[in-house]
Amino acid sequence: MPEGDALHRAAERLRALEGEVVTATSPNPRAAVLGIAEQIDGKRLERVEARGKNLLLSFEGGLVVRSHLRMNGRWHVQPATREVLGRPWLVLRTEHWQAVQRNGPVLEVGTRRVARLGPDIMLEPPATGAMVERLRRADQSRELGEALLDQTLVAGIGNKWKAEALFEAGLSPWSRLRDVPDAHLERLLTMASALMRGSRRRNRVYRRAGRPCPRCGATIRSYPQGEHARMTYWCPACQAGTGASGS
Repeated sequence: MPEGDALHRAAERLRALEGEVVTATSPNPRAAVLGIAEQIDGKRLERVEARGKNLLLSFEGGLVVRSHLRMNGRWHVQPATREVLGRPWLVLRTEHWQAVQRNGPVLEVGTRRVARLGPDIMLEPPATGAMVERLRRADQSRELGEALLDQTLVAGIGNKWKAEALFEAGLSPWSRLRDVPDAHLERLLTMASALMRGSRRRNRVYRRAGRPCPRCGATIRSYPQGEHARMTYWCPACQAGTGASGS
């Protein structure tokens, strides 16, 4: 699933269409029944922003389209003269550019679903104090790695940057929130924001199970975590705290 850093890069690309009147079409039948293209066709795209793992496209008249890409969705920005192949969910065309949204399972009008999001990890500077407050209002028996993926607590962190930030901070994904001091949480969140802003780097633990830890040489492990059993990667030797499932 694209994480907050990827969504901010997508928003930057889409800003090539800002300020322009768009022609909107929905070639995919599943998207066409939503009627979104008809609502925004002929309107000016005023602003594009990323919020957590969501893209918000604001059009004149106060209409906002929310796009969530889930696992396979992608936005492509290309010259308006290029042929659009297949049946994308949404095509926004201006005089010079066109934005093509493919495999987009979530397209809707309105911002109701983003109102519950926590502070965006990609804000500069990150609102770490507000994030820690939300983490403290959560169930303190929750595992730290699972809590970081809760978008109502901190918006934008996904499975990759959860693993990488916890590794850099030397914290176990299996630690309970109650056992992690506020100062450690703030350092972790600051680290996550910095890593995501400089995200073009090689993974140190994510998807490297069975390989040696780049810090201590122990074997990196992986194990499902949380209600959705997202795979967690960590070094059991140099990430402080308990092991998988509290072991």
